Amino acid sequence: MKALVVGGGGREHAIVRALRRSGAAPEVLCAPGNAGIAADAECFPGVAADDARAIVALATERGVDLAVIGPEAALVVGAVDALEAAGIPAFGPSRAAAELEGSKAFAKELMAAAGVPTASHLLLRSRAEAEAALAATDYPTVLKADGLAAGKGVILCADEAEARGALDVYFTEQRFGATAVVMEELLVGEELSLLALCDGENVVPLSPAQDYKRIFDGDEGPNTGGMGSYSPVPGLVGAAEVEDIVERIHRPVVAAMAERGTPFHGVLYAGLMICVDGPKVIEFNVRFGDPETQAVLPRLRSDLVDLFRASREPGGLAGMSAEFDDDWAVTVVLASAGYPEGSSKGDVIRGLDEAAAIAEITHAGTAARDGEIVTAGGRVLNVTGLGPDPAAARDRAYDAVGRISFDGMQVRSDIAARAVARLASP
Repeated sequence: MKALVVGGGGREHAIVRALRRSGAAPEVLCAPGNAGIAADAECFPGVAADDARAIVALATERGVDLAVIGPEAALVVGAVDALEAAGIPAFGPSRAAAELEGSKAFAKELMAAAGVPTASHLLLRSRAEAEAALAATDYPTVLKADGLAAGKGVILCADEAEARGALDVYFTEQRFGATAVVMEELLVGEELSLLALCDGENVVPLSPAQDYKRIFDGDEGPNTGGMGSYSPVPGLVGAAEVEDIVERIHRPVVAAMAERGTPFHGVLYAGLMICVDGPKVIEFNVRFGDPETQAVLPRLRSDLVDLFRASREPGGLAGMSAEFDDDWAVTVVLASAGYPEGSSKGDVIRGLDEAAAIAEITHAGTAARDGEIVTAGGRVLNVTGLGPDPAAARDRAYDAVGRISFDGMQVRSDIAARAVARLASP
């Protein structure tokens, strides 16, 4: 069979590798791909991930049996709809179902209708409306762009002055392209990511993960797309807690989408805050998380092709589960100079072969130039260490990180440190 992975980041590299481990032994293509993915799949750099017409043309020309859509932008423009209309099986939600991520206001409305626990919120449709709301709210508060923002459209505001400065970002600079902003209460607790495969009816959870959004150690600095992750997350959630989350959050959402005539097929990512009164939804994504995927999929022992195919069929996941090995995975993200506000491109990356002998290296923002691998984006590389416990996996990841260098490299030094401490002192 032939599988086409759409996207060109670390998440897509992890998916490519997981597909290559399938018993179906697929030939894997990737569009557009990157310099690292090119070692594991045939890449098509001229095909943009959000160009549905070009994706369909490529899949048709190459006789693709299964297309897997990685990034949210491709889903929101209807890549799955276009592929399926052309007779090409595609994994991921329809354009209508992708609105769960495409609009935070839509997601909030659906959660209210389905009785899913989340933070209280207000939708602010203009700057004037937002300024009036800021004067009457309690602080700290959270402001979110109502649209896709690559994980960076959230601003935590300690007081009204910070909140008014954030309005400049949203409405004056229009940095995230949003025409509206969601203001919501700041949830207190510990974050958790729980991804689940859905077939429009059934829900199959994957292993939980925890990611690190802030750029600096100690969760300081601006939000990023994610600076690291680890999986599993015992001590915070076990098997019983995972099933409770699925029952309270994923299944009601899947049922509500089906009732609206927009059944959800694909991956439903719940970004959660584990509060004293239970889990609450921070956000939904409608695709594999990045960098959680890089920590979750290396541990997967079920056949990903089988799971993807079953997710496409109504009721196809009935009786299925996703099995994982007992190893831990710790993923550390290496980012370029200037990230998250910008990125440095063209910096030569050294030490990749030496690091790859220790840990799994997936490429996020890289390119090939004159026989060398160079930076080509904000998040550049993901380094995933595996081990029998979080300390061993973490040591392996950071050992490999120490072998890699490029100008301006940014890396957090505390990824999974809390997991090591939690297991040391339950």
